Amino acid sequence: MKAVTIIQPWATLVALGVKTLETRSWATKHRGPLAIHAGQKVDKEACLIPQIREALLKHGINDWRDLTTGAVIAKAVLNDVWAINHPFKNGGLIERVSTDTGRFLTWGGYMPDEYHFGDYSDGRFAWQLDDVVQLQEPVPAKGQLSLWNWEEAG
Repeated sequence: MKAVTIIQPWATLVALGVKTLETRSWATKHRGPLAIHAGQKVDKEACLIPQIREALLKHGINDWRDLTTGAVIAKAVLNDVWAINHPFKNGGLIERVSTDTGRFLTWGGYMPDEYHFGDYSDGRFAWQLDDVVQLQEPVPAKGQLSLWNWEEAG
């Protein structure tokens, strides 16, 4: 199964199902099952962003030290990749364009919590993660850059 390593707290937000778009500087042609690996790094400052802190607290995670690192913590299905554009450079509108179908969606004015869970800078990509299932027990694994192959035991 393909896997992607995500820095904490974002990996946990994916595993909890509150973050459905993983933003990256690169697109991928992979579609299908994807293991979510929590990397060794924890962005402690990000854990203090109000929307992130609130989402973690709702799920009983009170401190960055409570976040699992160095393990696969969830499985998802990567269904689409969206290119991020800001059509009005200094305006608040963000446009997502599907690299698969060309369909586009926009965010403007009020930004949903999802906006605070990623980097939606011009030229980046948002990977649409669906059917997320958090593993009951994290599976220790060493992460890698880019997509990598994870062999599930058993």
